[in-house]
Amino acid sequence: MRLALAEAGSSGDDVPVGAVVLDAHGVVVGRGRNHREDRADPTAHAEVVALREAALTQGEWRLEGCTLVVTLEPCTMCAGAAGLARVDRVVFGAHDPKAGAVGSLWDVLRDRRLNHRPEVVAGVLADECGAVLREFFEARRTSDLRS
Repeated sequence: MRLALAEAGSSGDDVPVGAVVLDAHGVVVGRGRNHREDRADPTAHAEVVALREAALTQGEWRLEGCTLVVTLEPCTMCAGAAGLARVDRVVFGAHDPKAGAVGSLWDVLRDRRLNHRPEVVAGVLADECGAVLREFFEARRTSDLRS
């Protein structure tokens, strides 16, 4: 999770979410942070960026044996992408009560109707992951008030 937090810290003007994909041996095969703003891409969430890099690194879209680690609970798009990538495990830090799809609003990854259901580990370094987001949005609100 510390590696994902480091990715989140370099998100620039975008919401500071970071992700890494680890292979079965714990080696980082993909890294990502939000790039929606600088790429003008609504799909450039940290998880999707990390999964794409991992697939390129592995030379395979099936990321069996891999773990996706992300600082914020994945949204429906990212949870779906993790499931479709066939990761074995999704580990996340802070819960997202507004858009979370791994237990908060929905539970996409543990839906019994799907053919692939990765293990989910929630709340890892949740306070630290949440603090990064709170500080970002507080700074943004303060800046908006000054404008």
